[in-house]
Amino acid sequence: MEKNSVKKQITELLNTKAPAKLGVFDKTKEVFTELKSILKEIEKEYNEILTTEDERVRFKSKDRGEYVAQLKVAGDVLIFNMHTNTFQFDRDHEIWKHPYSKEDVTNTYCGVIYFYNFLFDSFKYKRYDDIGYLVARLFVNKDGHFFVEGKRQKGIGVNSFGKKKLDRRTLKKIIEVAVFYSLSFDLLVPPYDDMIMMTLMQVEQEILQSGIKTGKRLGFQYKSDDVQG
Repeated sequence: MEKNSVKKQITELLNTKAPAKLGVFDKTKEVFTELKSILKEIEKEYNEILTTEDERVRFKSKDRGEYVAQLKVAGDVLIFNMHTNTFQFDRDHEIWKHPYSKEDVTNTYCGVIYFYNFLFDSFKYKRYDDIGYLVARLFVNKDGHFFVEGKRQKGIGVNSFGKKKLDRRTLKKIIEVAVFYSLSFDLLVPPYDDMIMMTLMQVEQEILQSGIKTGKRLGFQYKSDDVQG
C-alpha cells in the first residue's frame, strides 16, 4: 500500500509539476528571444535619433550566446542573462497574497532574466575583478504573467502579478528603464583608505590590464533601493 502511494505521488508530480516547470522554461526562453530582438530594435531606433557621430556613445547590441545578451551604451554595458532553471518563492514572499497565486500553485513557478550594469572599460581592459550591479530581474511564469523587481520599475512589481501578460511593448519599456537608470548614475571615487596601498603584483597587473578594480558603487554601501512591490 505504501509503495503504491509513493508511486502515485511520483506520478502526480510528473504529471503536474514537471510539465509546469518545462512550460516556464519554454515561455522564459520565448521572452528572452524577443528581448534580443528588442535590443536590436533599440540600437537602430536610438542611433537614428542621436545627434552625436561619436561611435563611443552610440548603442550597440550583441548576442553573446543562447542565454546571454549585451547592450553597450556609451561607457555602460547592460548584460541580460536568462537563468535556465525554474524557481519557486518562499512562503513569506508577497506573491502568495494574490488570488492568482492561490488558485493554482503552478502559477507561481517562474523563470528569471537578470539585468546587470557593468562598465564598458571592464570588458575593454579585461578587468575580471570589476563589479556589475543587478538593476532588474524579470520573473515570467508559464502563461506569460510577470513581475519585475528593479530600479525605477514602477507599476509592474509583484502586486501586478497575474493581472496582465508580458507583451513586446512592456518588455521594451522595462529594458529602456534599466538603460536610463544605468546611465543616470556616475562612477563614484572609492574611499581614500581603500586605495592607500598597492602590491607590486597589482602594479604589474595594472600595467598589463590598465585598470584598478572598479564598479559604480565600489567602496560605498549599495542598497537595494527602488525595488518596487
